[in-house]
Amino acid sequence: MIGSFFLALAVMLAPVAALGASHVEGDMELASAHEAAKISEAIARVGCKASEIEKESDDLFEIDDAECEIGQYDFKLNGAYKITVMTSDE
Repeated sequence: MIGSFFLALAVMLAPVAALGASHVEGDMELASAHEAAKISEAIARVGCKASEIEKESDDLFEIDDAECEIGQYDFKLNGAYKITVMTSDE
Protein backbone atom coordinates (compact mmCIF):
# COMPACT_ATOMS: atom_id res chain seq x y z
CA MET A 1 0.00 0.00 0.00
CA ILE A 2 2.70 2.49 1.00
CA GLY A 3 4.82 1.34 -1.92
CA SER A 4 2.06 2.15 -4.41
CA PHE A 5 1.61 5.59 -2.82
CA PHE A 6 5.28 6.41 -3.37
CA LEU A 7 5.14 5.00 -6.89
CA ALA A 8 2.14 7.20 -7.70
CA LEU A 9 3.88 10.22 -6.15
CA ALA A 10 7.01 9.57 -8.22
CA VAL A 11 4.95 9.30 -11.41
CA MET A 12 3.17 12.57 -10.62
CA LEU A 13 6.39 14.46 -9.83
CA ALA A 14 8.44 13.16 -12.78
CA PRO A 15 7.16 15.83 -15.24
CA VAL A 16 7.93 18.57 -12.69
CA ALA A 17 11.50 17.31 -12.31
CA ALA A 18 11.92 17.15 -16.08
CA LEU A 19 10.70 20.72 -16.48
CA GLY A 20 13.16 21.91 -13.85
CA ALA A 21 16.07 20.16 -15.53
CA SER A 22 15.36 21.57 -18.97
CA HIS A 23 14.91 25.05 -17.49
CA VAL A 24 18.41 24.95 -15.98
CA GLU A 25 19.90 23.85 -19.30
CA GLY A 26 17.91 26.52 -21.11
CA ASP A 27 19.47 29.28 -19.02
CA MET A 28 22.87 28.72 -20.62
CA GLU A 29 23.26 30.07 -24.14
CA LEU A 30 26.06 28.55 -26.17
CA ALA A 31 28.16 30.44 -28.71
CA SER A 32 27.14 30.10 -32.36
CA ALA A 33 29.28 28.04 -34.73
CA HIS A 34 30.91 31.21 -36.08
CA GLU A 35 31.62 32.56 -32.57
CA ALA A 36 32.92 29.18 -31.40
CA ALA A 37 35.31 29.00 -34.37
CA LYS A 38 36.73 32.47 -33.61
CA ILE A 39 37.09 31.68 -29.89
CA SER A 40 38.65 28.28 -30.57
CA GLU A 41 41.18 30.02 -32.81
CA ALA A 42 42.01 32.52 -30.04
CA ILE A 43 42.55 29.94 -27.30
CA ALA A 44 44.47 27.63 -29.66
CA ARG A 45 47.14 30.37 -29.88
CA VAL A 46 47.86 29.74 -26.20
CA GLY A 47 47.73 25.95 -26.56
CA CYS A 48 44.15 25.32 -25.43
CA LYS A 49 40.92 23.77 -26.67
CA ALA A 50 37.39 23.77 -25.27
CA SER A 51 34.44 21.45 -25.64
CA GLU A 52 31.80 24.04 -24.73
CA ILE A 53 31.69 27.85 -25.02
CA GLU A 54 29.03 29.75 -23.12
CA LYS A 55 27.74 33.09 -24.39
CA GLU A 56 27.19 35.27 -21.33
CA SER A 57 26.15 38.33 -23.40
CA ASP A 58 26.80 39.84 -26.83
CA ASP A 59 30.27 40.90 -25.74
CA LEU A 60 31.25 38.25 -23.17
CA PHE A 61 32.02 34.55 -23.59
CA GLU A 62 33.04 32.04 -20.93
CA ILE A 63 34.84 28.71 -21.11
CA ASP A 64 35.06 26.42 -18.11
CA ASP A 65 37.64 23.63 -17.94
CA ALA A 66 39.51 24.22 -21.19
CA GLU A 67 42.25 21.67 -21.79
CA CYS A 68 45.60 23.40 -22.29
CA GLU A 69 49.12 22.16 -22.82
CA ILE A 70 50.00 23.61 -19.40
CA GLY A 71 46.91 22.38 -17.52
CA GLN A 72 43.22 23.10 -17.15
CA TYR A 73 42.02 26.72 -17.41
CA ASP A 74 38.87 28.86 -17.37
CA PHE A 75 38.59 31.75 -19.84
CA LYS A 76 36.60 34.90 -20.43
CA LEU A 77 36.72 36.52 -23.87
CA ASN A 78 35.22 39.80 -25.07
CA GLY A 79 33.05 40.39 -28.13
CA ALA A 80 36.17 40.88 -30.27
CA TYR A 81 37.24 37.32 -29.30
CA LYS A 82 40.18 38.56 -27.23
CA ILE A 83 41.11 36.72 -24.04
CA THR A 84 40.44 39.02 -21.08
CA VAL A 85 40.80 36.48 -18.25
CA MET A 86 42.67 33.16 -18.10
CA THR A 87 42.52 31.44 -14.72
CA SER A 88 44.09 28.15 -13.64
CA ASP A 89 41.43 25.61 -12.77
CA GLU A 90 43.65 23.10 -10.98
